Amino acid sequence: MPHFIIIGAFLAMLSVAFGAMGAHFLKNILDAQALSVFQTASTYQMYHALALILTALSTAHARNYKILNITGWLFLAGIILFSGSLYGLSIFGIKSLGMITPVGGLCFIFAWLSFAAAFIVNKTN
Repeated sequence: MPHFIIIGAFLAMLSVAFGAMGAHFLKNILDAQALSVFQTASTYQMYHALALILTALSTAHARNYKILNITGWLFLAGIILFSGSLYGLSIFGIKSLGMITPVGGLCFIFAWLSFAAAFIVNKTN
């Protein structure tokens, strides 16, 4: 699953760039609430970019590779839906994006559950 390592590294890099953008550029543009939402998006993006990398690196130790593949896609979907919606909400003020954020959060929750399951269930292949 080297694609998850590459994607995770790219998303981690973007998280650093977005965090710096928020701290240095957007702090003069966004109000405190919007800036807090932006920082939450950046923080969760970093955590889950690292989780995506961890997922790929864990394939040698997991009992079920297929579940880890699902885990990786769930982490990626969570980053896009959760962090992406919060970026749009904070920068562009698109309130309707707030309805997407919980779906991304659920992707994160299910990703962590499936990550654990990959080490619990019997190997099927």
